[in-house]
Amino acid sequence: MINLVIMAKCLSSICAVNHMVKTNQFLSGVIAVPARKSLEREKIDSLEKLSHYSEEEIMKLHGFGKNAMEKLKNHMREHEISFKN
Repeated sequence: MINLVIMAKCLSSICAVNHMVKTNQFLSGVIAVPARKSLEREKIDSLEKLSHYSEEEIMKLHGFGKNAMEKLKNHMREHEISFKN
């Protein structure tokens, strides 16, 4: 019986770890989820990192189209950041 209690406690802690929600909300509400996930896959999680890429490089990522790019450029302009040339 004691072994079952110990096992249950171990399993509950494993489940809690596996179901943690990511807190990275970079560009949430600015661009759509597919575009945000593309940036996440490239490890781009700040406007500073984004400024190291050209507009053409970002447009090649899955999930980016004209709409996402316009929204992204407007957001970057508001924060006085731009793509590399």
